[in-house]
Amino acid sequence: MRSVTRCVQRAFKFRFYPTPEQADLLNRTFGCVRKVYNLALEARTTAWHQRQERVNYNATSAMLTGWKKTEELAFLNEVSCVPLQQALRHLQGAFTAFFDKRAGYPRFKSKHKSRASAEFTQSAFRWTDGRLTLAKMTEPLKIIWSRPLPDGQAPSTVTVSRDAAGRWWVSLLCQDTITPLPATGHAMGIDAGLHHLVTLSSGEKATNPRHECADRDRLARAQRELARKDKGSANRAKARLKVARIHARIADRRRDTLHKLSTRLVRENQTLVIEDLSVRNMVKNRSLARAISDAGWRELRNMLEYKADWYGRELVVVDRWFPSSKTCSACGAVAKRMPLNVRLWTCPCGAVHDRDVNAARNILAAGLAVTACGAGVRPQRDSSRTGRSAVKQEHPRATKGIPAPRDGEDANVRSRSFQCRVFAKSHATLGHRYANAPPDPLPCFS
Repeated sequence: MRSVTRCVQRAFKFRFYPTPEQADLLNRTFGCVRKVYNLALEARTTAWHQRQERVNYNATSAMLTGWKKTEELAFLNEVSCVPLQQALRHLQGAFTAFFDKRAGYPRFKSKHKSRASAEFTQSAFRWTDGRLTLAKMTEPLKIIWSRPLPDGQAPSTVTVSRDAAGRWWVSLLCQDTITPLPATGHAMGIDAGLHHLVTLSSGEKATNPRHECADRDRLARAQRELARKDKGSANRAKARLKVARIHARIADRRRDTLHKLSTRLVRENQTLVIEDLSVRNMVKNRSLARAISDAGWRELRNMLEYKADWYGRELVVVDRWFPSSKTCSACGAVAKRMPLNVRLWTCPCGAVHDRDVNAARNILAAGLAVTACGAGVRPQRDSSRTGRSAVKQEHPRATKGIPAPRDGEDANVRSRSFQCRVFAKSHATLGHRYANAPPDPLPCFS
């Protein structure tokens, strides 16, 4: 595990309050950025469908010069050229991700649905004594400095954005030095849930704040008021802004809760073990989709990934098919069925389990068993910088001797069943002392 400091590119986001002149210029910049992006996307799509020709960034940059000389697009000269060039670079990145099969085909930007933002490089802003002045502006932005920038560092890229609630934000990309935290000997299994946001293998449970549920009535009233307003009227714009502010309040409170929880887990533990949950498929359940989305499991995992990577921690990701809830943490036996309404269950060996605590201990034991086997280093997916998949980390001989599938039986199902038994055996041997350890006397999250 790394113990030396390293430099990373880190974005610092602040709120700012523009003057009417600055707001007008930025709004026009957002519109020009969206227009150039859509024009370039249309040109590249047409060139491919009609002439089977690939258009790269250099070609679209030359097109931009021609667009500025036309009468109908002369307004592009009223804003800085740097955000327009950056929009073309972003489109090139979108096509690169598409050809690498990491994303879908790029889509056109919408005035009402797409994020309003503009990116400025060093040639398009002036940074003097902590005051930021963008191109084509005469006054610096009035930024609310909620925290200081790294000492002696100046921003290399500035991104200005406006959210749906009408708030203005500026993101400063700076070079920052990250110092890993002191090593600890603690390991923690984490089971995500709905009644409790997470349950730890120590027995501690973090309360699920349910931010969307708390503001649901307020949001419903605001949406009903919005539905009664005439389209295109000033009152409808005010009502839409009210709905957006409620959504922003919910998202801000959820993000704050997840940041505090993930920071504490990373600080107190050397090894963290989580499940590889398929949230995209889980929200297809119409009865639980709203609660799952409100919990923010994927955002929590993203935070754990980059914080563990920064501060020298290890994050192990257990395969999603591992039966953590149905496996007895005392003897390793796997129950046949475990409906969601069963919160307490008794194993034939006599052990009485809390469903969530038992799952967290099994997740920890499986992660420790996988780590002890010296498994592979490939993450579960490209975005998981530090996560490790339990299936990928099995010892080369762990799957040797898998019984051949019977007639009519799927080989993948047969292999998965065998892997679950391997997990149970590894859990019972290498992780037995963690599964039976008494819970630590830690206070619950507020």
